[in-house]
Amino acid sequence: MRRYPEWLKQSFSADGTREEVRTLLTDLKLLTVCEEALCPNLPECWGKRQMTVMILGERCTRRCTFCAVEHGRLKPLDPDEPQRVAEAANRLGLTHLVITSVARDDLADEGAGHFVRVIEAVRAKNPGMTIEVLVPDFHGRVELITDVLSAKPEVFAHNLETVERLSGILRPQAEYRRSLAVLRVAKEQSGSLVKSSLMLGCGEAVDEVRRAFEDLVAVGCTHLTLGQYLRPTPQHLPVIEYLSPKRFERYAALAYQAGFRWVKSGPFVRSSYHAVEALKGC
Repeated sequence: MRRYPEWLKQSFSADGTREEVRTLLTDLKLLTVCEEALCPNLPECWGKRQMTVMILGERCTRRCTFCAVEHGRLKPLDPDEPQRVAEAANRLGLTHLVITSVARDDLADEGAGHFVRVIEAVRAKNPGMTIEVLVPDFHGRVELITDVLSAKPEVFAHNLETVERLSGILRPQAEYRRSLAVLRVAKEQSGSLVKSSLMLGCGEAVDEVRRAFEDLVAVGCTHLTLGQYLRPTPQHLPVIEYLSPKRFERYAALAYQAGFRWVKSGPFVRSSYHAVEALKGC
């Protein structure tokens, strides 16, 4: 088994706050991408009462080769989920909530309406809370993207994930250019901050990453996260390279040169890591 380099080893002290978060989520029967995607930052974020709630069920209709979220038989939408998400945000005293989901290609609206219902329920119970949505591509259907934007999330995020050459390998049921089109629609049709993310260490070249930066900026994306891909199981895509913290600093510099306004870059950075920081000063 390939060993992690020293910069990918971290430890967290025991903290009662994250156990409180876990108990609350269990009581309210809610899922988080923190758990489902095996995020390495879970202890830190939950200790700070930060989380990314995952709606629309625990199983995904797509089979991305990097993702730990389960596939399989899908369940009907839970009509009570919006209220439970709103209750969790309220009881945890959150100021900013990130809402993401599995892909639900089986649904007529691919889950867009459920996103809206969750946002509306959260706002009704938590006035003043800011909301970030991290959405699937909805097959590029403009009417579905517009539906989500109609709920006026402060941040609209959709992840490009990787460079164009590797997109079909990592995301066989998605398309690089379609993801860019989703972000373009968000920029053109809303006042939301537009955000995306790339995983590094999958075999991408520097020039390819730079081109992805340029493509994202060209469609109006202003905020970006960059992190190290970590293989969740032996059945998933292998890691080609572990990038050092210095390499991540250099990529951040290239991203700012390309025109991004805010960049979070590092081995442990994930799409929603320190998400509320993206709103500061923007």
